Amino acid sequence: MFRKKVLCCSLILSALVLSKLYSNPNTIAAGDDKIITVKAPSNLSNGEDEKEKNEDNDSNNDHYLSSLTFANDTLPINRPHVESKLLRYFKNFSFKKRGSYSLHKKAEAYLPQIEKILASYGIPEDFKYVPLVESGLDRGVVSSKGAGGYWQFMPATARLYGLKVNGNVDERRDLTKSTHAAAKYIKSLYKQFGNWTLVAAAYNVGGGSLKGSIRRQKEDSYYNLKLNNETGSYVYKLISMKEIIENPEKHGYTRYANRTDQKDPNENML
Repeated sequence: MFRKKVLCCSLILSALVLSKLYSNPNTIAAGDDKIITVKAPSNLSNGEDEKEKNEDNDSNNDHYLSSLTFANDTLPINRPHVESKLLRYFKNFSFKKRGSYSLHKKAEAYLPQIEKILASYGIPEDFKYVPLVESGLDRGVVSSKGAGGYWQFMPATARLYGLKVNGNVDERRDLTKSTHAAAKYIKSLYKQFGNWTLVAAAYNVGGGSLKGSIRRQKEDSYYNLKLNNETGSYVYKLISMKEIIENPEKHGYTRYANRTDQKDPNENML
């Protein structure tokens, strides 16, 4: 009788152990009848993949920003305000914000001619984006202060660099003549400042005003100078304009970037 009871208890104990093993798929048996729990890594793995993906995106973005230049000068991307301003104007010039391909169409039509003229004066090609920022390459734009034409010359400055501006003629509206005048003006600014980034700022605010800011602040880096809002943003606008034209796919202009024939006159890109 005693043997029967012992045998019965052993069978019951074995059944309980086996039941425990098969009821938990995340356990395995090891030596000495020990039960080892195996943790499923799937959830953790998904989280780690997402983290790595975000880190890769951040790394790619940092690499892209650090590769940006203006007139062959690198940008101090390590300064937070520089990065934030660039990202702001990338957003402002993006397709999502503008919803139009008009800037790219105008760039395609006019920039090759502008670039050729600027090159003849030894001016970096990045300055070809000035009229895109100044007037959107619309010769009819006139500012509240009287600046007009593609390059937004004031009448007195236009005349100083050889353009006719009177009641009958306004050569600020002539792309070729106004670009030659702008090239002469830009060259004169370079003689004063010896730095292309400062030349761009001076084009916006005027050489005398920029010299005064440099003298008062004892600072000759555009990225460190405290300037009015328009001038303090001007170079960032030029760089952002350059990037959306040269790298349209990065800023939402995918239909333009993917066109097989960018000179198809029957395609409506507006």
